Amino acid sequence: QAAEVDELMHAVDIVPTLLDLTKTPNPGVKFDGLPLATIVKGQKTRFLVTDSQRVRDPVKWKSSSVMSNKWRLINGKKLYRIDRDPGQKKNIAKDHPEQVAAMRAFYESWWADLSPTYSQTTEIHLGHPQHPVVEMTSHDWIQERNPPWNQKYVRQMIGKVESPEKLGYWAVKVVEGGEFTISLHRWPNEAKHPITAGLPSGENVPGTTRAFRNFKGAALKTKSAVLMINGKRIAKKTVTATDTHITFATPLSKGTHELAPYFEVEGGVIGSYYCTVMSQ
Repeated sequence: QAAEVDELMHAVDIVPTLLDLTKTPNPGVKFDGLPLATIVKGQKTRFLVTDSQRVRDPVKWKSSSVMSNKWRLINGKKLYRIDRDPGQKKNIAKDHPEQVAAMRAFYESWWADLSPTYSQTTEIHLGHPQHPVVEMTSHDWIQERNPPWNQKYVRQMIGKVESPEKLGYWAVKVVEGGEFTISLHRWPNEAKHPITAGLPSGENVPGTTRAFRNFKGAALKTKSAVLMINGKRIAKKTVTATDTHITFATPLSKGTHELAPYFEVEGGVIGSYYCTVMSQ
């Protein structure tokens, strides 16, 4: 029987819900989310946290919201009753200090639980027998500044730098060592578009000022592609006007590596915005 449930839910609830529906035992993992059945039955009052960090190392209370069905605590300071004020126009923190205290306490507990993991690098796994092909994008580069995470960056080469040492890298973990092929792309693999070629502006998205695809893709005067692993140049190949990708073959040992392939272009270098890694 269908019913409308006015309860706050989040993406973190998906895995607990799937485990609950399939009667699968918890594999020993602590989840932030709850099974859907628990939420629907209203068996637990909950708070959830969202934030927009966009920095390499998270900052406490940065662009954050502690949420419940009725309340929003913004950046740990401003409180809104969204069932009455969905536009969040009136800050009522002074009128409800107990609610602010409860939501701040939840955030403090949440932060204390997560912050020890911030020193750990999230690695992309390569070489798993069941997943021999891995597609990577510049969104996951690790570097001091923002990585090229959207098509405006890629199309306008905002990630271009003067030297390879200033590029970002993919943190990867090789599950089983062996021979790998690493293909470098400037455009998504599915596009089959030449590395040196530009792109016309794409259509704008209704309701937006300007979509990322609405920026013209600059043509590249690309000289060569370089495979750099763990800060060392492993191999180099010339790029021609028709190449949609450049592929290198190399062994990778089991364990952690920094993968930073790049293109040498006029006036500097750019990282390979897209990269396909295939284990043999």
